[in-house]
Amino acid sequence: QLQLVESGGGLVQPGGSLRLSCAASGFTLDYYAVDWFRQAPGKEREGVSCISSRDASTYYADSVKGRFTISRDNAKNTVYLQMNSLKPEDTAIYYCAATSNGCSGYRGIFDYWGQGTQVTVSS
Repeated sequence: QLQLVESGGGLVQPGGSLRLSCAASGFTLDYYAVDWFRQAPGKEREGVSCISSRDASTYYADSVKGRFTISRDNAKNTVYLQMNSLKPEDTAIYYCAATSNGCSGYRGIFDYWGQGTQVTVSS
């Protein structure tokens, strides 16, 4: 079965950290750029970060720049999103998506989507 599976979400206090994982099964993630999106209740989906397939170039939304780090481990067929200095406004469901079209400003056609993982930042 071809799929992406996110994990690592949970409840964390403001200022805390979480690391999300996006694991691919049934296909090789090496050939795809991977985006992270998030969607909070009542808000539109927002692009958070992207990592390219060829040279692992990284891109971040202004709202997370300096706090989040995206990386990939091709040997594990997994992309990670390290989230530090978390704020209540980071609370959302986080999704990863893979595209063969490269990092394109969180737009375009995505070949695979994960099911999402909940991140809640609250004291």
